Amino acid sequence: ATGEENLILLDGKHEFPFSFQLPQEPLVTSFTGKYGSIQYYVKAVLERPAAPDQSVQAELQVISHIDVNSPALLTPVLRSQEKMVGCWFFTSGPVSLSAKIERKGYCNGEAIPIYAEIENCSSRLIVPKAAIFQTQTYLASGKTKTFRQMVANVRGNHIASGSTDTWNGKTLKIPPVSPSILDCCIIRVEYSLAVYIHIPGAKKLMIEMPLVIGTIPCIGFSSRNSSITSQFSMDMSWLALTMPEHPEAPPNYADVVSEEEFSRHVPAYPPPIDCEEQLCCPVFAYIQEFRFQPPPLYSEIDPHPTDVEETQPVSFML
Repeated sequence: ATGEENLILLDGKHEFPFSFQLPQEPLVTSFTGKYGSIQYYVKAVLERPAAPDQSVQAELQVISHIDVNSPALLTPVLRSQEKMVGCWFFTSGPVSLSAKIERKGYCNGEAIPIYAEIENCSSRLIVPKAAIFQTQTYLASGKTKTFRQMVANVRGNHIASGSTDTWNGKTLKIPPVSPSILDCCIIRVEYSLAVYIHIPGAKKLMIEMPLVIGTIPCIGFSSRNSSITSQFSMDMSWLALTMPEHPEAPPNYADVVSEEEFSRHVPAYPPPIDCEEQLCCPVFAYIQEFRFQPPPLYSEIDPHPTDVEETQPVSFML
């Protein structure tokens, strides 16, 4: 009755269920990266008289929800750039690139439609590509360390001299990666979609668009898909350049030179790992490392993600 009675446990296995509520303030999403991690644990301690304490702990996965239905993440993103191609004093002509994605926020497993216009007025044979990059930023003791890696990519068709190509919704699927982490003071996880052109013998022509990987999928967006093509065509009107009547024949590029460092076009990031044909590096962002589940179904979305109650049995062998 006093609550201080001795509890005698017989030999064998005893289970004591427990539950608790997570703090009301937002928790940063669990993450394991190249140079650091964000981890949560549940720890149980067995205090025994005249004997050392015995403890056991289990990792607890926490996900801070990001709703991609917010107005800021439903805004289309458009970028364009042009580059003159030449060698020494001989200039063959410009290569123009413009790309657009219909929104900024996506979830794991979604396919991103890419709308792009590529015009090749140079004498080179060019190859357009697109890739999703993850950038991990670590901040501690006044220092910053960054790690950048490709997590998905897609390749377009070769474009001959004097030709154009259009991506009318070319898809790039998002692999199972950690959601974006944007509100942590020591670790940030950010994503971007890069559309770029490999030009043999010259630097890449590249544009990069920000992405936010969320946890709550977009709803009610299909009505915009029907008009995205016409809207994009209007945005690309500046690409109607005059083509030369007799363009110079492209040279033989059977032996394509290796691509230059991606970071020369993005000073804010460190050099990425050039693995466009295959993801050859250990990808820390994949589900085997982060152990995140796919985005929840619409019917499974918790309107109060912070009001979470975890219930796990704790077992001790006596």
